[in-house]
Amino acid sequence: MTDAERLAREELAACYRLAAHYRFTDLIYTHITARVPGEDGHFLINPYGLRWEEITASSLVKIDVEGNKVGDSPYRVNPAGFTIHSALHMNVHEAAWIMHTHTRAGVAVSCMEEGLLPLNQIALQFFDRIAYHDFEGIALDHAERERIVADLKGCPVMVLRNHGLIATGRSAAEMFNNMFYLERSCEIQIAALSTGRPLRAIGPEIARHVVAQYAQMNFDDGDLLLEWQAHLRTIEGLGTDYRA
Repeated sequence: MTDAERLAREELAACYRLAAHYRFTDLIYTHITARVPGEDGHFLINPYGLRWEEITASSLVKIDVEGNKVGDSPYRVNPAGFTIHSALHMNVHEAAWIMHTHTRAGVAVSCMEEGLLPLNQIALQFFDRIAYHDFEGIALDHAERERIVADLKGCPVMVLRNHGLIATGRSAAEMFNNMFYLERSCEIQIAALSTGRPLRAIGPEIARHVVAQYAQMNFDDGDLLLEWQAHLRTIEGLGTDYRA
């Protein structure tokens, strides 16, 4: 394999291990996927049946846009689970990396009519940058892919109503950053609502100002890369076998 594919495999395996560490997993379900660099229409996905704590770079399975295996692999894949991912990978240039979760807080917020509320500094980074897609049942129907793409509307993250969360990115770092803070925002919202106390609103002018501040810090100041390196040190501290 190329050096670029090897690096993508290692970073994707790291994402799975980090997601397990932060308790974003749903046993063997949901997925994190990545385009294979330099191979149009090929993607990497987790072996179906393995816990995310068990995934390594070499165990990741290469598939095509329909979820069919490309090349030899002893592992099964879950083509139905790739329905959402394939829709975005194929049609959204920025969605080179995609993460889908069914966390307790994420699903809880997906069940709320108002969705994610701009209640705090962390959640504000998604102000006017979060999309919603109505529940259509378990995502098995390929016809749903067009509607998912249409609903994304250029946003980096999406709430699948009554279902879960999606985060995209041009890199592993950007995708994981988006999901990490989207999940944190949902946790904070559930905690704030559970108090039963009046909630203090933040106006749209301040919210848009904070969005610009996050963009400045992450991309101009380089905080996104620093954060990703910190995540990798976290997983390296738990073991380096993910790179095998």
